[in-house]
Amino acid sequence: MSAPEHLKVDLEITVKRALEEDIGSGDITAALIPANQMAKAEVISRDEATICGRDWVNEVFRQVDPTIKLHWHVNDGNRVAPNQPLFSAEGPARSLLTAERCALNFLQTLSGTASRSHDYAESVRTTEVKLLDTRKTLPGLRNAQKYAVSCGGCYNHRIGLYDAFLIKENHIAACGGIANVIAQARRNEPGKQVEIEVENLEEFQQALQAGADIIMLDNFSLAEMRLAVEQAAGKAKLEASGGITSETLLSYAETGVDYISIGTLTKDCDSVDLSMRFID
Repeated sequence: MSAPEHLKVDLEITVKRALEEDIGSGDITAALIPANQMAKAEVISRDEATICGRDWVNEVFRQVDPTIKLHWHVNDGNRVAPNQPLFSAEGPARSLLTAERCALNFLQTLSGTASRSHDYAESVRTTEVKLLDTRKTLPGLRNAQKYAVSCGGCYNHRIGLYDAFLIKENHIAACGGIANVIAQARRNEPGKQVEIEVENLEEFQQALQAGADIIMLDNFSLAEMRLAVEQAAGKAKLEASGGITSETLLSYAETGVDYISIGTLTKDCDSVDLSMRFID
């Protein structure tokens, strides 16, 4: 698996900014090494993980020094064991060290996102539910983290505020009610998916009657969720959200909802522990 084409420009810009904030006016520590000294380094994972971020790593080394050669042993989406080699890099020692931290920052963060997504996806693999990410992403890494979520086996919700409606309590209040706000969304953007968040079964019925494409059931009990699934009868897709943890996830999935959105896939993930060492 590799990053889709639409990420390429975003990826280059993101890497450029990351290198600028790290290198600044120059890597004074790497300058201690003779300019003509060559080296080979190997990167391993110290954790069991789902790997994501190859293209970001490649771009970091390319921007630092295009003469560096990388040899990958894994692909995005692969599961790895502790101490498993991920890739090796050959080139000027100065360049390898200058690129190291930035490259590993991308790889450890995106692999952490992919690993969390893998674990959650595995926990509901006996059901038909699709686990969705949210907009609770690291600033500047929205597209990268959403790609990592897909590498882990979960799915992307809307990318931003522009590609689908997600109507919440304040939108409803400002637009004069559920029926009004859904009708206005249809008039403004006829081709866009309309999703609306509801907080009780009365609001759910209003959203269903108004023709929402997806109805988000916010903090519904399991009993309420099962009832909503029964009443929807396929007229709208249903999404569970709010207060769902790894311990309760399967119970919510078994209610029959179509989707469960989980902010923790991107906002609470732990970085994978990686290490780069020079080798002979």
